[in-house]
Amino acid sequence: MTAESVVPEGAEQDIKTTETDLGELREQLEGWLGDRLEADASPRVYNLNRPEHSGMSSISVLFDLDWSKNGQEQSAQLVARLAPEADAYPVFPSYDLQRQFDVMTAVRDSSDIPVPNVRWVETSADVLGRPFLVMDRAEGVVPVDNPPYVFTGWLLDADDDTRRAVQSTSVKVLADIHAITEPASKLPAMVAPAGVSSLRRHVENERAYYEWTRREDGLRIPVLERAFEWLETNWPADPSEDVLCWGDARIGNILYRGTDAGAVLDWESAALAPRELDLGWFIFFHRMFQDIADQFSMPGLPGFLRRSDVVAEYEKISGVEVRDLDFYLVYAALRHGIVMSQIMRRRVHFGEMEFPADPDHLVLHQAMLAQLIDDSYDWEK
Repeated sequence: MTAESVVPEGAEQDIKTTETDLGELREQLEGWLGDRLEADASPRVYNLNRPEHSGMSSISVLFDLDWSKNGQEQSAQLVARLAPEADAYPVFPSYDLQRQFDVMTAVRDSSDIPVPNVRWVETSADVLGRPFLVMDRAEGVVPVDNPPYVFTGWLLDADDDTRRAVQSTSVKVLADIHAITEPASKLPAMVAPAGVSSLRRHVENERAYYEWTRREDGLRIPVLERAFEWLETNWPADPSEDVLCWGDARIGNILYRGTDAGAVLDWESAALAPRELDLGWFIFFHRMFQDIADQFSMPGLPGFLRRSDVVAEYEKISGVEVRDLDFYLVYAALRHGIVMSQIMRRRVHFGEMEFPADPDHLVLHQAMLAQLIDDSYDWEK
């Protein structure tokens, strides 16, 4: 570890996640997989473990699998992604694993983007007590979120040339996703109803999510409500065409092999929408982490994924002009603010923190969002 990669107190959050009985899970998976593999005998599931940075939108379990079919021995290294248990104080109101399965399959079939092969999806809770999907395991390293990669890890310790290569790889992933042709025909279930724009539907879905987070306490968060009002006032006059958007477009969802993309993960938020939806999220997410580093007087990665650099590189690769980016940056900060407010409520629920006196403090980046709304945020600092 270098001198720069010291994680200051408070930069890493201890967040409770769903406990999973791996022994019971192994037996349940063996029975379920035996039927799907048409194996000669019950398959063997072993080496089950949960990755250290598994996240909260779903639970990931890694495992190895051996089986025999028609006398031929076979094996695979797999990942099961499980929806959280109903009593785990979920961060999101629903977990549509069938949609994620369909999107990943379409992307894999329609492009060279390195998406893991998804083998099966189980939409009922009958087998494991919750829906799940199973896909091939991909190898590589990821810039982690907790603690943010601006404080520690391989990307912080890398030289400038390596980070530039990672940036170029990551921007190209976005451009390649957006270049998938005729996404509406490949994913018809994602098409907005007649007379409703994809952007309007997306924003209204976020508004419904915000209201869902308020269902128990009725609390209104002023900075988020101001952001919704700002969006209406600054709605794009002519949004760019719909493309397939990754939805959770950030480097923390890419497994890197060296500076190449080994796998592109986490497609549960995919949508048909203007490409700037992804670009805004991609730029905002890194800048939010860099602001946290600044707050702790740590160097972070100030020259990495700068707004102007990402836009210039994306336009060069895609040949498309980026439009209305200020709108999508505010929208990204609003979207993440809703997620953070629910994560903070969840931490209060599990006794990890006290409820703040100021509701805006449920939003980790509330100062940044307020400055974006007021057009006082300095992207060049």
